[in-house]
Amino acid sequence: MTTCLALGTATRIACLLLTVYWLILIVRILASWFPPPRTGPLRSIMRFVYDVTDPVLRPLRSLIPALRVGAMAMDFSPIILFIIIAVLQRAIGCAGFGF
Repeated sequence: MTTCLALGTATRIACLLLTVYWLILIVRILASWFPPPRTGPLRSIMRFVYDVTDPVLRPLRSLIPALRVGAMAMDFSPIILFIIIAVLQRAIGCAGFGF
């Protein structure tokens, strides 16, 4: 019996939600490299991505400020959030990211 089948329904849902959130966080990071869209459906998608990730990233940013390197700043809050997601997935018994 595979690991996925042995998990309960609530655990599978939690694993799925953590994986989806992980993917949304990746989209947020990649989108930060480009100017935000001013109009169109992509703007709505990006607003959703920011609305979902900001409430979690904001408190992490207050704990770990960005590291300034000249004119750039390195934000470590997404890295910390990836670690938190990985720990949660391991704690509830998710088998990788389900890919």
